[in-house]
Amino acid sequence: MRIGLISDTHGHLDPRVPELFAGVDLILHGGDVGHPRILHELDQIAPVTAVLGNNDAGLVLRETEVLTVVGQRWLMHHIVNPGNLSEHLRRRVAQEKPAVLVFGHTHIAFDGVVNGVRFVNPGYSGKPRFDQARSVAVMERVAAEWRVTFLPLADKP
Repeated sequence: MRIGLISDTHGHLDPRVPELFAGVDLILHGGDVGHPRILHELDQIAPVTAVLGNNDAGLVLRETEVLTVVGQRWLMHHIVNPGNLSEHLRRRVAQEKPAVLVFGHTHIAFDGVVNGVRFVNPGYSGKPRFDQARSVAVMERVAAEWRVTFLPLADKP
């Protein structure tokens, strides 16, 4: 099982994403999609689940999604601080007991375990700006473990 992770496209899908996500079974978008066309383009690669970001006014998406992936609960939410969850998110994590929580918003790639939950942010993937690092990620199930590979997007699209 291979999962493409993307976030913070802000209306721009880098033309390398289809190649980087070739062969994935599922794509998870961590919010700030920016335009419904992005989800349509990603859906041409693999089925997509996305959450509502703080810049997604008008998009019909949920703030939080819960999925079952290879028998594990996964949670998706855009604005997350792994070390200091909001009260709402703390309750949701306690209720759902996810193995993995995919998020976005910070524009910084992250993979870490906090209180038994693996938090993964694929980073910022929108238009190049302000010398900001851009990336997507692929999570692959190897034996009984998930491995994350961050895939940088070069400065020029």
